[in-house]
Amino acid sequence: MSKGTVVLAYSGGLDTSCILVWLKDQGYDVIAFLANIGQDEDFEAARKKAEKLGAKKVFIEDLCSEFVEDFIWPAVQANAIYEDRYLLGTSVARPCIARRQVEIARREGAQFVSHGATGKGNDQIRFELTCYALYPEVKIIAPWRIPEFYNRFKGRIDLMEYAEKNGIPVPVNPKAPWSMDANLMHISYESGILENPKSHAPADLYLMTKNPEDSPNSPDVLVIEFRNGVPVKVTNEKEGKSKDSPLDIFMYLNEIGGKHGVGRIDIVENRFIGMKSRGIYETPGGTILLQAHLDIETFTMDKEVRRIKQGLGIKFSEFIYNGFWYSPECEFLRYCIEKSQANVEGKVQLSVFKGQVYILGRESPKSLYNEELVSMDVQGDYDPCDATGFIKINAVRLREHHRLQGFSSAKK
Repeated sequence: MSKGTVVLAYSGGLDTSCILVWLKDQGYDVIAFLANIGQDEDFEAARKKAEKLGAKKVFIEDLCSEFVEDFIWPAVQANAIYEDRYLLGTSVARPCIARRQVEIARREGAQFVSHGATGKGNDQIRFELTCYALYPEVKIIAPWRIPEFYNRFKGRIDLMEYAEKNGIPVPVNPKAPWSMDANLMHISYESGILENPKSHAPADLYLMTKNPEDSPNSPDVLVIEFRNGVPVKVTNEKEGKSKDSPLDIFMYLNEIGGKHGVGRIDIVENRFIGMKSRGIYETPGGTILLQAHLDIETFTMDKEVRRIKQGLGIKFSEFIYNGFWYSPECEFLRYCIEKSQANVEGKVQLSVFKGQVYILGRESPKSLYNEELVSMDVQGDYDPCDATGFIKINAVRLREHHRLQGFSSAKK
């Protein structure tokens, strides 16, 4: 008798292929769910493989457009960046995948969901918090936290042996030097030889971006148009090519950024679970958008509103990284950030060249920049004498502080 139906977040790789068979052996009916979020994958081959391994049903869902519009665009509005460098490509994808996994589980009457995330990483948290938020009564099977599973499979060699014994076709070299996670926003690399933080990334590691040294010797000049803080059009001035749908815009920025080697980082970050890990990421389109959005936002947003919004962006980034996309606090922040973007509108001209993004100029019908007011050549509606009182008022606190310091020093 079946123990019930489980929807497995399935990738077709070694871990989830073995987990599919293991769940079946444990007496579950397995529904395999594979999310297409822009990774380079033979989805039809993955479907056939899951069916061959005994999946009761296989769902392959194209989530690319909703990934961009519902998840990447709010991250762009927030200038979301974790620990000053990481653009959250994996983090922001997990709630997108888990949302659809839960939809399938509810529709199919499945009591369980499962995933292949390890017991040391962030992804287990991101998947499961989303599932519990959207399907409170769901039960989660996390094999890498079940002793009978992780004691049996100490590592990839054990998984490979299990795969061979159970007729699981695995096109993976057991000596693969690192693990990789890809989607249309980025590719991340970790584990294996990268676990030594001193070791350099091999030259052949990067798949989305060219080495900046080998990139073209002339730049691409782009104009990105924003409305409500999200891009609505990108135009390549040299080629006269334009894109205006969210997915097309993002894919094109990936293409241009990748061609010029934009968006590579190598960091040691703090996982939510409490340990540090070394990760290498390439996020070409996201890096271009971060620079462009920062520029148009500063141009159009009130100084004090932006100062508050900067703090909200940092908190938002932490919520995304830690798996709290569907928390009430993150929902509140998304609302506030979206509200802040009402006047973030206009065009940014930039150059993409040799691993860098250079801002060239910007224009906006909602600009707060007043050329006459700021000009060194025109008086404008400003009296320089007013600055005297402004400076003296701000100096009161400093004078008092240093008077006290002088008094303390004199006593000694």
